[in-house]
This record gives sequence, structure tokens and C-alpha cells, in this order.
Amino acid sequence: MLKDISLIISREYYERVQRKSFIISTLLMPILLIAMMALPALMMIWTTPDNKKIAVIDNSAIVLPALKSTTEMTFVPTVLPVDSAKVSEDYDAVLVIGKDVVQNPSNVQFYSHEASSMQTEQLICSQISSAVESRRLLKYNIANLDKILAEVKADVQMQSFRLDEGDETETSTMAYYFISLITMMILYMFIMLYGQMVMTSIIEEKNNRVLEVVVSSVKPAHLMIGKIAGIGCVALTQMFIWGVLIYVFTAFGMPMLLDDMAGGDMSALAAVQSIGDVGYIMGVFATMTLLMMLGYLFYSSIYAAIGAAVDNVQDASQLQSFAIVPIIAGLIFAMSAATDPNSQIAFWLSMIPFTSPMVMMARVPAGVPSWELALSMVILVASVVIMVWLSAKIYRVGIFMYGKKPSIKDLIRWAKYK
Repeated sequence: MLKDISLIISREYYERVQRKSFIISTLLMPILLIAMMALPALMMIWTTPDNKKIAVIDNSAIVLPALKSTTEMTFVPTVLPVDSAKVSEDYDAVLVIGKDVVQNPSNVQFYSHEASSMQTEQLICSQISSAVESRRLLKYNIANLDKILAEVKADVQMQSFRLDEGDETETSTMAYYFISLITMMILYMFIMLYGQMVMTSIIEEKNNRVLEVVVSSVKPAHLMIGKIAGIGCVALTQMFIWGVLIYVFTAFGMPMLLDDMAGGDMSALAAVQSIGDVGYIMGVFATMTLLMMLGYLFYSSIYAAIGAAVDNVQDASQLQSFAIVPIIAGLIFAMSAATDPNSQIAFWLSMIPFTSPMVMMARVPAGVPSWELALSMVILVASVVIMVWLSAKIYRVGIFMYGKKPSIKDLIRWAKYK
């Protein structure tokens, strides 16, 4: 048995790793992944927003003196009528402030020749709000009120620490969420891509009548297990190469980015420091690899049963919903779990085998108790065994069926055959 399975694994593995598509995707994807990891730091270092020249028509004569130009925009007072300022090529945008802006703060219009950024609009609204608030405070006749408010105002920046058996570790919610999103998408991509690869491979061999020859010397169940394991080894090879490249970048590339960011925003710096922790990143990557393989084995067995049951990819489209819908649901639930990893719903969804790979992966970057991770994996391993057993029973019958699209009742009947 082991000899037959090992031969099938070798055939499936070497047939795929020698393809150009595998080599290209293996090299390109880590580059994209590393670019996504470095993007926040690079944006902070290299982003220099364009300075926009904004014409200000202040009908209230109150707001304009309080407006302060920034690196992103320059406020220029103008006496031109609104319609003339709109068509003038001297300005990138026109800001019109109503006469009653103190009583009616919504009486403000902003006209731009291009779609304005959210950040630009927020900065303008913030400055106008400050001017209106200062004007409203004057009616209270309190001496040095602006100075008092400035002294009272506090800009709180909080450092977060995780307590673990007496040790204090600085954490970053921003980094955890960012890493969760990346790892979830990798899991989703691998499970979907390699699971469908199993299905299409079985359909092609079934149409070519290759399976009829192979099963004369190999049991159908052994053939299915060998095919799933062989394609799984391809996925592991790709993950190993990615892991090496990510390790090199985290160990040597991130320190240089951290040096360039020194003295920058504390929250962003803490996030990049978390991403730059080699031990932490490789631990998350190892967990992701385990969850990916278990999730792949679970769903690829479903795809194998689907591939054996149909004659072409078109017929498989309807049956694929049994695999695609849970995978997509797991991804959606995982996005919610990434925002609150310790919620009850996140815990239970990380135990259900159909959603556990993605949901548990969303929780891992923020830290999950070891017993929860172990329990999730044990349940998933048991589910893999059950699903492979059921799929093998469907597979042994389905590979000999031609010309008829099976119904759900047919699949259930095949699974009951002894």
C-alpha cells in the first residue's frame, strides 16, 4: 500500500514542480507578500503628498485668519466670485465659507477639479471646526480661555502590553490585524487553488480513461490519497520557499526600515517592530503552514469526491458550492475575528472544521492560548480523517460513472456502499 501511494505522490509532485507556472508563482508571490509587509513603512518614509492650492472665499470673515497652510495644502484668500474661482486655473480647489458658519457649521462648500482625498477634507473640517469653536467661546467672556484650553488639552498615546505568565510584551493591534489579513488571504488562496487542482486533475484523468488503467493495479482509495498528498507536497514546497524568503527579509530588510523610521509615529513604529520580530513572524508562519495543510487536506478530499463524480468542470460547478461556500464563509468570519480575536463567536468558529483554518489563523497573530490551538487542530485532524474516508467511498464508485450528472442522493448512496 505504502509503495503504491508513494509512487503516486512522486508522480503528482514532480509533474507539477517542474512546470514554469509553479516556478513563476513561487518567486513572484513572496515578492508581493514582502511588498505588502513593507508597504506601511515605505509609505511613511517616501510618501510626499502634493501641495494643493486652495482658494478661500470667507463670507464670514472669521475662519480665514485661523486657517493654516500645511505641506498638503496652501490656503490663498481671493476676492473672485465663486463661479470665477471655480474655473480659474490658478487654484486646485475652492473653499467657500458661509456668512452664518458660526450658527450653521454645515454652510461650507468645497469645489475641487479632481477627486479630493479623505485626509484633505478631514484637515479642512478640523481647522474650520477649531475656528468656529473659538468664536463661540468668546461669548463666555472668560479671560485667556484659549490658553486654558490649550493647557488642558492632552494628546494621549497608549502603549499596549500583553501579560503572559508574569512577562510583559509590547503589542500592536494594528500589526496583528495587518498580519491576520495577509495570512488569512494566503490560507484562502492555497486551500482554494490546490483543492481545485485536485479536482481538475481527477476530471482530466477520468476523461482520458487513465484512471481505468491505474485502478487495475492500485486501489481507488490509495490513488485518491496519493493524489491529494502529492499535490499537498507541492503546496508545502512552495510554502517552504516562501518561508525562507520571508525569514531573510524579516531578519535583514526590516531592521533597515526601522532605522529609517526612527523618531516617527509611535503606533506605526510599534506595528513595524512587531512585523520585524523574526521569532514572532516565523512562529506565525509555521502555524499558518500547519493550518493550511490541515485545511487543504479537509477541503481537497471534498474536491476529490466532486472530481470523481462528474465528467467535466462545467458539471462540477454546482457541486463545488459544498466546498466554496464554507471556505468563503470562513474568510468572512475570519475578518470579523481579526478585530476581536477573543470573542465567543471567534472561539467557536475556530473549532468548527469548515471555518477553523481561516478563523483560527485570524486569531493566532494576537496570541491564542495553546490549548485552544491544540484543540482546534485535533478536531480538524479528526475531521480530515472522516472526510477522507467518506470521499474515498464516493471516489471508488464515481470514477467509473460516465454520462450522467450525479445528484446529491446519488453521492449519499455511493457513500453508503460497502
